[in-house]
Amino acid sequence: MDVEELKKQAGVAACEYVTSGMNVGLGTGSTVKYTILELGRRVRDEGLDIIGVPTSIATKNLAEAEGIPLAELDDLSHLDVVIDGTDEFDPGFQLIKGGGAALLREKIVAQASTKMIVVADERKQVECLGAFPLPIEVTPFALNTTRRAIVKALNCECTVRSEQGKPLVTDNGNHIVDAHTGPTIHDPVTTERNLLNIAGVVQVGLFNGMCEVVILASSDGITVLEKDD
Repeated sequence: MDVEELKKQAGVAACEYVTSGMNVGLGTGSTVKYTILELGRRVRDEGLDIIGVPTSIATKNLAEAEGIPLAELDDLSHLDVVIDGTDEFDPGFQLIKGGGAALLREKIVAQASTKMIVVADERKQVECLGAFPLPIEVTPFALNTTRRAIVKALNCECTVRSEQGKPLVTDNGNHIVDAHTGPTIHDPVTTERNLLNIAGVVQVGLFNGMCEVVILASSDGITVLEKDD
């Protein structure tokens, strides 16, 4: 079974957590794309009655194309669930996210949600975070000064993510510094706190204490991992 099929299986399986009447955070990425496609099908074919809150412009465009009603987070009293992807997750259900450069909006939506469901294929399950470079959203002002401060804090190579030869610009008008720590982030809570103390850092792609369920697709099929396990 190829990776794309595994992503599809995980993304579709997560839709079982969504029922009519829910306000649903819609994540960003290549796996949760299949969640949005399936939710759109259920809206059209089964009359599923939900309101979605997208975490990126790309997700907003896809959800609108699929006919999912959308709202601004500020206009809702709560979110019942958010379904999102991940770049890595460890045994404590701590995450690295931000490969799609949407980490700030993803974290705002995740914190506002009653429950966070993560969809992933088996490559994303790790013993220690950091093999995937840690995305850090930073302000455009003094970009390289902030990057140097991150290098000092983490003692690793840190690169400014680029697009078409220029620093990538996020949906929020910021940039992304990717920290190449290797699988060494044993204490993601402290790492996040230390990085947020750097003035130019807007947000860190460590999602600590947020995820409760991982829908994991592997060659053996779908496995539902719950944090209490």
